[in-house]
Amino acid sequence: MKFLFDLLPVLLFFAAYKFAGGSPDASHALATRLLGDGIAVSQAPILIATAVAIVATLGQVFWLIARGRKVDTMLWISLAIIVVFGGATLFFHDATFIKWKPTVLYWLFALTLAGSALFMKRNLIRALMKDQVQLPEPVWARLNLSWIAFFAVMGILNLYVAYSYSEDTWVSFKLYGGMGLMFLFVLGQGLMLSRHIEEKNS
Repeated sequence: MKFLFDLLPVLLFFAAYKFAGGSPDASHALATRLLGDGIAVSQAPILIATAVAIVATLGQVFWLIARGRKVDTMLWISLAIIVVFGGATLFFHDATFIKWKPTVLYWLFALTLAGSALFMKRNLIRALMKDQVQLPEPVWARLNLSWIAFFAVMGILNLYVAYSYSEDTWVSFKLYGGMGLMFLFVLGQGLMLSRHIEEKNS
């Protein structure tokens, strides 16, 4: 359930883009009404989808606060980035900013993991998972490095798709590609951890 909750802005971004793209005249009229003149018909879907993603992320935060639940640091970071980059996209009517948003988020995660390990001597992956599994220190270090590398590569891959393919392809990649690669990576990490757990129990 939490996975779907975390994925909600991406799902709504994708759905809004596809729906707006299927009704170009109506989406253009809506975008013009909300954001002013000077918007091309082709720009309307990404602008509407961006607005929906901002509202969805704000809604997540307000919903958690209203229910007295803790808002994760990751969600606060996601909110800040979507407001800044999504807001710039809406203000300038330029999709470049929202296309950079996933990369900035990925690279921020990579820098946070790397900076914590280098300057604070703290492995954040271990801090998050130590209650679920016990591993030797070298394994924790490799696990942390693998997440740093994954986020760094995902940031590069997002820009490659954004600038090498159509906007529609990038939107689809943002959902299917990002989610699929994350699933495969987590699955690979799980298989690696299971081997160490089996070795410890044998």
